[in-house]
Amino acid sequence: MDLSVHGSPIILIVLLLFLLSVFYFISIYNQLHKLSNGAESTLSQIRVAMKKRLDMIEQLVGSVKSFAQFERGVLENISRMRARVGIADLSDLTRIEGESKGIFGNLVAVAEDYPQLKTSDTVMMTMNAIEGMEDEISRHRYTYNNIIQNFNTMLDSIPSKYVASMVGLRKMDYLNFEEDELRRLGYLTTKEEGPSRPEVGWD
Repeated sequence: MDLSVHGSPIILIVLLLFLLSVFYFISIYNQLHKLSNGAESTLSQIRVAMKKRLDMIEQLVGSVKSFAQFERGVLENISRMRARVGIADLSDLTRIEGESKGIFGNLVAVAEDYPQLKTSDTVMMTMNAIEGMEDEISRHRYTYNNIIQNFNTMLDSIPSKYVASMVGLRKMDYLNFEEDELRRLGYLTTKEEGPSRPEVGWD
């Protein structure tokens, strides 16, 4: 019996299955890599938007200071957050989000107390810009969490979970900006209450 003749189809089938497995492995890896890069890119956009919002909040504090006194620590805290946001991990971004919302909530409350601020074009334009930036952050966060959901679903599925394990990929965390973070920081005490207000007075 000539094994070289009869064995050729078997070898070709094995080789074909091997090549298909390699291509399938590469395809799954590329999908995971694309999702991972998409998550990182979206997270970068969130960081940029959060930094822009902090810049606007600082401008708003500057406008409000001409009507009411704020502790110097408010501006120092904004500067610290702005320096951290570019390198912050998810938990730190959540803390920055809570602190930023708390400060902005305080400024809105002050504006409600002083009619002069409510009629100031600069103050109202800045507040509207901050609210617009918050909407942008929310959209980016929604996109980010959708990407993470798809990524984590692949890591729960066969055979992509084995591919991920082979290349050292692990599940990624969602980005959750919740009221609980505001409450933990002391800006909210109950669901009905708004953010706490700083001590203010006339210059």
